[in-house]
Amino acid sequence: RLPAYATWRTAAAPEEVREAALRTLRQRRFRAHLSGDAVAAEKGYLREAGNLLFHIALIVMLIAFAWGQLFKTEGNKLIVEGDGFANTLTQYDDFKSGNLFDDDDLVPFSFTLKKFTGTYEPSGPNKGTPRTYQADIDYSVGADGEERHRTVKVNEPLEIDDAKVYLVSHGYAPTVTVRDGKGQVVYRQAVPLLPLDPNVTSQGAIKVMDGYKNAQGKSEQLGFAAFFVPTFAGAGKGTMFSQFPALRFPVLSLGAYHGDLGVDAGTPQNIYQLDTKNPKLKPFKDAKGDILKSRLLPGETLTLPGGAGSITFDKDIKEWAGFQIVQQPGTGWALTGAVAAIFGLAGSLFIQRRRVWVRAVAGADGVTVVEVAGLGRSESAKLPEEIGALAALVHDKAPTQPDAGSDPEQSAATPVPAEGAEKK
Repeated sequence: RLPAYATWRTAAAPEEVREAALRTLRQRRFRAHLSGDAVAAEKGYLREAGNLLFHIALIVMLIAFAWGQLFKTEGNKLIVEGDGFANTLTQYDDFKSGNLFDDDDLVPFSFTLKKFTGTYEPSGPNKGTPRTYQADIDYSVGADGEERHRTVKVNEPLEIDDAKVYLVSHGYAPTVTVRDGKGQVVYRQAVPLLPLDPNVTSQGAIKVMDGYKNAQGKSEQLGFAAFFVPTFAGAGKGTMFSQFPALRFPVLSLGAYHGDLGVDAGTPQNIYQLDTKNPKLKPFKDAKGDILKSRLLPGETLTLPGGAGSITFDKDIKEWAGFQIVQQPGTGWALTGAVAAIFGLAGSLFIQRRRVWVRAVAGADGVTVVEVAGLGRSESAKLPEEIGALAALVHDKAPTQPDAGSDPEQSAATPVPAEGAEKK
């Protein structure tokens, strides 16, 4: 009734057959023991271990993913060359976190952007395609950590404990100097502008909120709508959009306004946009009565009418880099669980668990009858072959006894092939 079975008669004593079967099975890494007049053996326990490992690994993965989502943090920060960042909530441009996040969970580190480098395909069908984006930073861990240097590239983040710092964006920050009517510098800063297209055509706003007084000595605020192109097509070309992402022919276009920027009203506003619809913010006018606008090359100055001062496009054009700081604990456990689940699943699929019995009893005529049978816990075409090979090994130790009047050569034949084995 078993799927794999073989039998023969031998002159060897039943005890000798059972001892030979016990040694043979153990040599083939079966767990074997004597049970009455038979030897019982089993193999393939690793299948159950693999099944158990797979389910435990799934639980570990679920816990790790849940832990990571509950304590996950993700924020973005735009940093101009020369500026720095410390991993505190107030330093982020935008920030989101999991439900169980606490401020103290942030990994303590800081870094300074020393230089950003971007190179591009100079010609051909891929002209302007980025070839290199990398940010050279100096970072330290903790309040008194040693300063270290690192180059962060796309898909090569800086890793500090559970935190990863990714390089995600890039742009330009033209440096401008604003002076009042007396020639006093009231504002000098590299102003980051946001790119609009792959060639880094950029726009933004320059806001002078404090320290400026108009020609009448009254405190006012200045605003400039800025439009920057790193490679200008040239006057009369019919376009103001950049022709290449690198700094080949930089031009800064400005529109000038004065009055109240609305930053003191307590209403949040976009630092990259100028609210020109604000009735308290009035444009400067040129001689024709139009809004004062001008295109500046590096080093050129736009003089404001009525002795109101000036703004200079400095030759120092800096670059900025956008970083995404992600902190997600439990990723190591999730990876470990995934690898363990793969190994566990492979073990449960490819390791076959099977049981084997070798029985040796004395027949009515005193001749020992040997029976070998096997049963698989799952269907396997190899089980009859394995039983046949096992029966052959035991048969070598306890060969078939010739029947009276039979051919001696035929009597020395191997046992009956295991039922279910493929015929060859």
